[in-house]
Amino acid sequence: MDPRAAPAAIARAVLLGRAAIACTAAGAGLLLVEDWWRILAVVVTVAAGTVAEVSVLTRWPAVTRHPWPALAADLAVAVAVLLLSRGGMAFFCYVAGSAALGGALLGMRALPLWAAQTALGFAAAGAVLRANDPPPDVAAFIVAFPTISVLAGIGAAAATTALQRHLDLAVEVIAAAQRSAAASERARLARELHDSVAKTLRGVSFAALALPQSLRRHPALAEQLAGTVSRGAEAAAREARQLLEGLRIDQLDLGFAEAVRVTAHDWSDRSRIPVRVDAQPVEPGVEVRYEMVRILAEALQNVARHAGAGRVDVVVRAARGRLEVRVRDDGRGFVPRDLADLQADGHLGIVGMAERARNVGGSLRVSAVPGGGTEIVAVTPLEVA
Repeated sequence: MDPRAAPAAIARAVLLGRAAIACTAAGAGLLLVEDWWRILAVVVTVAAGTVAEVSVLTRWPAVTRHPWPALAADLAVAVAVLLLSRGGMAFFCYVAGSAALGGALLGMRALPLWAAQTALGFAAAGAVLRANDPPPDVAAFIVAFPTISVLAGIGAAAATTALQRHLDLAVEVIAAAQRSAAASERARLARELHDSVAKTLRGVSFAALALPQSLRRHPALAEQLAGTVSRGAEAAAREARQLLEGLRIDQLDLGFAEAVRVTAHDWSDRSRIPVRVDAQPVEPGVEVRYEMVRILAEALQNVARHAGAGRVDVVVRAARGRLEVRVRDDGRGFVPRDLADLQADGHLGIVGMAERARNVGGSLRVSAVPGGGTEIVAVTPLEVA
């Protein structure tokens, strides 16, 4: 976080607030004095100074690193307001804002500035008291005003420090969340590579190691091993493509519900099978989100390959810390079987979906009736423990 952000933000707020209060105080003087042109001159001076200072802070925020020239210019404007208002209320309001501006830009290093502003304030207060001889209670108020300026400066310094700490803490929290998400993503990618591409390549390497010796002694076996290497390389390439496709499926710039809709409707456009999506707005953790989107994509692919469905319904619900993704089609259905039997027969789609659900502490339930469609329900916690 830019360390100039908090001082610049507080300084802009002080400048705008001071302009409003000083102009209001000057405007109130129209009811008390006859030479209204002085009041108008004060308002114009305050407004022009504020516009100039806010413009400088907005265009060149680096001025907060070396603010003394800007504060000296602001003090010169305060003197101009003093001369024009002849020690009126607009001056005291303006110089209090100047003290707050110094506190925002310098912190407690503004003590010399506050001392100069306090001295100027007491001088103005003394001149007003000598010229007008006000009642004691009004005199006490005028004498106290320079001290109020110092308090305004200290308050602005404290507010700037608190805001900077808050911004720094917010940045640390966001950075920690990003690091956690990146670590989760790396762990997930490592698991995907280990469970798919790495195992296939390990088998290819074993076959390749045995190939040179087989060429000399067992040509027929060498031919089989060469075929194994070729098929293994093709399988590894296919698994890598599937992994990359999976990464593209889960668009992290979208909310989970919107990612589900995009995945389902993209599949519908390709398969020409109508799909209806009913998804609650919910944001699971990164790992859960990825696995659920992959389960959804695999379930829809199974519908396109095997179900002969005319319609698919996708429902996303969350309750009591659990996320449920339900995919139901009106296709031909099948006789439900044990996962081990499906794996033995090479039907790995449902097996893979069940493994993905277990990876994030969840489960998969398959309900099917021959001729009555199929329903796949994946339930997981919203966050991996």
